[in-house]
Amino acid sequence: MGTITTTDGTEIFYKDWGSGQPIVFSHGWPLSADDWDTQLLFFLQHGYRVIAHDRRGHGRSTQTSDGHDMDHYADDLAALTAHLDLQNAVHVGHSTGGGEVVHYIARHGEGRVAKAVLISSVPPLMVQTDANPGGLPKSVFDGLQAQLAANRSEFYRALPSGPFYGFNRPGVESSEAIIENWWRQGMMGGAKAHYDGIVAFSQTDFTEDLKKISVPVLVMHGDDDQIVPYADSGPLSAKLVQNGTLKTYAGFPHGMPTTEAETINADLLAFLQS
Repeated sequence: MGTITTTDGTEIFYKDWGSGQPIVFSHGWPLSADDWDTQLLFFLQHGYRVIAHDRRGHGRSTQTSDGHDMDHYADDLAALTAHLDLQNAVHVGHSTGGGEVVHYIARHGEGRVAKAVLISSVPPLMVQTDANPGGLPKSVFDGLQAQLAANRSEFYRALPSGPFYGFNRPGVESSEAIIENWWRQGMMGGAKAHYDGIVAFSQTDFTEDLKKISVPVLVMHGDDDQIVPYADSGPLSAKLVQNGTLKTYAGFPHGMPTTEAETINADLLAFLQS
């Protein structure tokens, strides 16, 4: 584990375990590198070097007032890959982290990148616009910001207890430990970063970024994703990249890397070895 300091003075915390081909994991909003623990241990045991960082304002990284946008997220990731001099790396992003990965590759090039994986990811564009009629109304995201501002702790209990992991679906057994771990990670981060981050993940249009990506990309998405609806995300992203493969999971929730880790890890490994 270590830290790097970016050009604007933000300290980014990261984990760096093992050796072999590097896999870099970018977490979802409003979590931290800890959300990847199951994946980190799995791929470490399969001979990979695993790296995961806390996005600025999240987890153990600096709770800076500004820079909570995709340009800074991508540049922070680029600074980390340069600091560690990663080559032939596989970048895996979940949710907002998928947007970070896409923007990083488009903005900084594919010189260090072998493959990419987008899991339950926000691209191409979440918010509804004239050009994106299938998106979610801006009022949905305004509502998230209002809930965060009113009572962040309560909001961070409700989200994982319900739609994030699909625990609100009939017959799905809820896990208090998973809910508490989500809450723990969220509350470690900064309220300002998380408030601004809602705009970053919902209003950034990744369409042109996706078109620039030529490395193999695996797009993994559950068709019961209640956070990033399937139809307006996964299938579109897989088509926009130059070398994309879409893998759809029937009934899987947004947080499937946690609740369906065995399946997700096996499919990730198969893609890495292909």
